[in-house]
Amino acid sequence: MKLHIIARGKIGRSPEQELVDRYVKRIGWDIKLSELPDQGGKIPKLGNQTKIIAMDESGENWSSKKFASLLSSWRDHGVREARFLIGAADGLSIEERESADHFFSFGKATWPHMMARAMLAEQLFRATAIIANHPYHREG
Repeated sequence: MKLHIIARGKIGRSPEQELVDRYVKRIGWDIKLSELPDQGGKIPKLGNQTKIIAMDESGENWSSKKFASLLSSWRDHGVREARFLIGAADGLSIEERESADHFFSFGKATWPHMMARAMLAEQLFRATAIIANHPYHREG
């Protein structure tokens, strides 16, 4: 299954981009990063073969194990791509929100989109490490 981070706005060369790159390189699954302008540009959905997960403060706050379980289940049930949407400063558009299958949150705080990308990349690496029984994720 392909993991696809779609983010509004440009991250440019920054410490946050270095973090994103660091985690993306470690993910053993197919992964793609896309940037869209702050407004406009549609994100098509490919039927049941695609899951769209909107990153939003109103979303569910999944544990890393729950996130891994969802990814594993989607993969095992024929989902070809999981698309993670990160909005611009004004958040997600109405169309993006309506297209979402799930809403995922890093808590009630609002995070800068550059930090959200880095945190999502780390959580994707952590989830795929959990699925692969890699020791990166340690129980507390």
